[in-house]
Amino acid sequence: MQKRTLIIAGMHRSGTSLITQWLTRCGMELGERLGDAGTGNVEGHFEDCEFLKMHEEILDNHKLPRSGLTVAHVEDFTVYEREKVKSIIKVKQQLYDQWGWKDPRTCMFLDVYQELIPDARYMVIIRDYQSVISSLLRRDVKVMDKRYENRRFFPKMAWFWFRRNRKTTAFYRNYTQEYLKVWISYNQDILNCIKRLKREAFMVVNYNMLNKEDLPVFRHLQNEWDFSLKYFKFKDVFKENLMGRDLDIDHYIIDRRLVVKAQQLQDELMEYMIA
Repeated sequence: MQKRTLIIAGMHRSGTSLITQWLTRCGMELGERLGDAGTGNVEGHFEDCEFLKMHEEILDNHKLPRSGLTVAHVEDFTVYEREKVKSIIKVKQQLYDQWGWKDPRTCMFLDVYQELIPDARYMVIIRDYQSVISSLLRRDVKVMDKRYENRRFFPKMAWFWFRRNRKTTAFYRNYTQEYLKVWISYNQDILNCIKRLKREAFMVVNYNMLNKEDLPVFRHLQNEWDFSLKYFKFKDVFKENLMGRDLDIDHYIIDRRLVVKAQQLQDELMEYMIA
């Protein structure tokens, strides 16, 4: 039987965890050990820990942030790094007839994976830049809040009553534009990837589409890509209350050319969305 591999590619905070959770419930093998819940993802991150740790190690080796929230790229893998990637892929192929993984950092290495798994199928997850950046900023503020939740009464109250609003505004001013640059970098890498692929090798989706109608995507996976799955309603994993409202980020973006670039990328990727 031919081995089938699904690569789930999407920027951080784009709904990749939600969609991976759905696919897992449909019976897709997406990792023996999956990432635990955390700030911003109370349901779990659903990242294959082997790929996650490997990607973090590669980024660390090249002096890049382990989070992957950077516009910089790893120019060339070392021999060790390439062989480690190949060994993980080899083990997965030996263990499973169909398998895949999700880790947003994968977007930074799509050219490597295209070379090493030439017959892989790609589920590309897109989400508009305003929502992604809002989600990243909200998560960061939650992390700041968490630092003060268990402190003594007066430091805790000083943060929540007096300092929080000022610090949050300063944080938004410092990071909104930088996160927009990262969104552009990730989605440009995704677009470059799918332009190198045959049309039948990828699909572009977002969780809003799945929440309205998940059957076209499920049938594509099952009938077009020959994955053996059992249908599970996407609505049964989607929780509206976990999706926060978009922030008003526009006035924090000084370089308006970035907005134009992001909108162009967004429009171009949406042209590929599965009907």
